[in-house]
Amino acid sequence: MLVLVYTFNFIDRQIVGILAVPIKADLGLSDSQLGLMGGLAFALFYTGLGIPVAMLADRVSRTWVITGALAIWSAMTAVCGMAQGFWHLFLARLGVGIGEAGGVTPAYSMIMDYYPPGQRARALSAYSFGIPIGSALGIILGGVLASMIDWRWAFFTVGMAGLLLAPVFRLLVREPERGRYDTAPRPANPPGLRDIAAALSRKPSFWLLSVGASCSSMMGYGLFFWMPSFIVRSHGLTLLDASLFYGSILLVGGMAGMWAGGWLGDRYGATNRTRFVTIPAAAFILSVPTYILGVLTPTLWLAWCVLLIPVALGLVWIGPVMSTVQQLVRAEMRATASAVFLFVNNLLGIGLGTWLIGALSDMLTTRLGEDALRWSIVAGTGFYVAAAALFLLSARWIERDWEE
Repeated sequence: MLVLVYTFNFIDRQIVGILAVPIKADLGLSDSQLGLMGGLAFALFYTGLGIPVAMLADRVSRTWVITGALAIWSAMTAVCGMAQGFWHLFLARLGVGIGEAGGVTPAYSMIMDYYPPGQRARALSAYSFGIPIGSALGIILGGVLASMIDWRWAFFTVGMAGLLLAPVFRLLVREPERGRYDTAPRPANPPGLRDIAAALSRKPSFWLLSVGASCSSMMGYGLFFWMPSFIVRSHGLTLLDASLFYGSILLVGGMAGMWAGGWLGDRYGATNRTRFVTIPAAAFILSVPTYILGVLTPTLWLAWCVLLIPVALGLVWIGPVMSTVQQLVRAEMRATASAVFLFVNNLLGIGLGTWLIGALSDMLTTRLGEDALRWSIVAGTGFYVAAAALFLLSARWIERDWEE
């Protein structure tokens, strides 16, 4: 059920990427406006409300928090289908971000209470299957519905499906005992934000991982949004064919990378905790040349085969790193610490990555025409190099910062 809700989280988040093509034509938007609508509009409230909602989840039923969040973001996704201009769509996407602020961090905390330490990287990787499944379904469903009916009905359909799921989730999912597998004694009162901030301030590995993950997300979220438009512009595919092309890459490559990261983290991190971050760093480095090759190749079938590799490598980090972030604080701080991590990660990753690639594409259009977006994506691979460097640097403090 948690994976299903996370899948809807990413369907509603990423469907706008494939719908950017008909939205741009219908509403007359520029690439910069599409980048702001797809990234910053969502990120503003998603990141800003994440911390107070997570603090609530550290105190009350996490299942109720997720249920309410699912209902809000689904309703606002449906509202996106009624937009008549840039600002209408921008504000509706703000609403989606408000709802999704409560969808992920309570789930991370629950999973830590469902599984013992030796299984957590794989459990978080399995939960994170919602990212490639939801992104793929969002792109494919958006392309099919926009081609067969209208882009507005794509928003209506997925929004209403999420509203129907919310009460089912609440009925079926039980609240686990908080700190079930932790041996450290729990305080009588939940810690306040000042206590959590003081604990995190003593953890340099936490901040290096947060900024490193944000660098990777600037490329990752940017690609989720812009790759369908790139395929349409540079390879001449129809909207429907582009959705099937990229959606299948995300589904196959994304799930393979997620599971590989979780398995490698649990397998090698048990004896050497620095492997939780050095393995993702190596994956980022390997993804750069394969992304460049996949984006520059003129042959469509070869591009599909090559792009599977960096899509998988770019998602290896999630299971190992998110389990590490959970282990850097005590049980009663986990949802809030995850929210702080996601605040840094998503404010930069979603808020800037999508917009930067779109703005660079606008700058290069006069010289490169339809190939401007291709070279903007190539330039974005530098974010993966920065992410790898920060992850490797964080390895110096992992052992010291770990909470037993």
